[in-house]
Amino acid sequence: MSAPVKAAVIGASGYSGIELLRLILRHPGIELVAVTSRALAGKLLSTEFPRLRGIAPADTLAFIEPDVELVKQSGAQVAFLALPHGVSATFAKPLLDQGLRVIDLSADFRLRSPETYAEFYDHAHPHPELLAEAVYALPEIRAEEIQSARLIACPGCYPTSILLPLIPLLKASLIDLNQPINVSSMSGASGAGRNASVPLLFCEVNGSLRPYSVPRHRHLSEVGQELDLAAGQSVPLTFVPHLVPVHAGICTTTFVKLAQDIAPEQINTTLEQAYADEPFVRLLGQNHCPDTKHVVGTNFIDIGWAHDSRTNQIILMSAEDNIGKGASSQAVQNFNIAFGYPATTGLMQV
Repeated sequence: MSAPVKAAVIGASGYSGIELLRLILRHPGIELVAVTSRALAGKLLSTEFPRLRGIAPADTLAFIEPDVELVKQSGAQVAFLALPHGVSATFAKPLLDQGLRVIDLSADFRLRSPETYAEFYDHAHPHPELLAEAVYALPEIRAEEIQSARLIACPGCYPTSILLPLIPLLKASLIDLNQPINVSSMSGASGAGRNASVPLLFCEVNGSLRPYSVPRHRHLSEVGQELDLAAGQSVPLTFVPHLVPVHAGICTTTFVKLAQDIAPEQINTTLEQAYADEPFVRLLGQNHCPDTKHVVGTNFIDIGWAHDSRTNQIILMSAEDNIGKGASSQAVQNFNIAFGYPATTGLMQV
């Protein structure tokens, strides 16, 4: 067996970072050698995160300052960036220059256009020259590109739940693009990050349901980019996210019009052909609805669909863990592809 790949996690104090640490520590092909956090520097991992007690090396490895030179000195070969948008890019460039491969969980390298990035994220991209190199790393769609990529941009949580059901259907020209695609998604509160914010306090979230970032959530930019690429043309899209009073999980419902002379059964056939060999896509079939309780804590995405004969619409439904398949476990799945491990290595928890 080859030696484990030495890895660093840059910015590990958020929900995605914490989950990423848990997954890396149980992965047989990864040796965690550095973890950075400006606020936690000097603290042992297991002190800050008691869940990790007794799991090597959490009892002996301390957080370090987010310094690229210190990360390089640790011997790390790959760096996972679990940093806020706008911050990741400032670390990715020097890490790449030091010879590390980079797996970024933020949105900093998901978009191909620096103009679109500036439009949706309200600041210029720090390193626009890297956008053409970065691979938008939806593993079920771009495994071949991920294998050789230096800079791996992990998709967002909402986009993963929207794109995986839609891309095969667009590629097969099953959808009438003269009609807009309408998407409604619901996410647990962890999707907003681990920070102090009045709208995210327990008493504000509990017992309530609300839409937000309407009509232009930031993830609309990457969803639109990938749908246009799959369809080979501009795809009209409306996306409305909602906050629900649960910790984790995303449930997405997408409404599309069937193209003329397309039988509904072709939806099932196309999805099965696209994902027959993909271990983390579970196709539930027609008239079966996914449930977040069956995917939270896993790297699975469950996909079902239905046909509304009155309107000739296809209703696509998906469920995933926003912290898992929508962030940290998908990053580990991308690591597996990039470093030659089976896609399921370290990820088959249920």
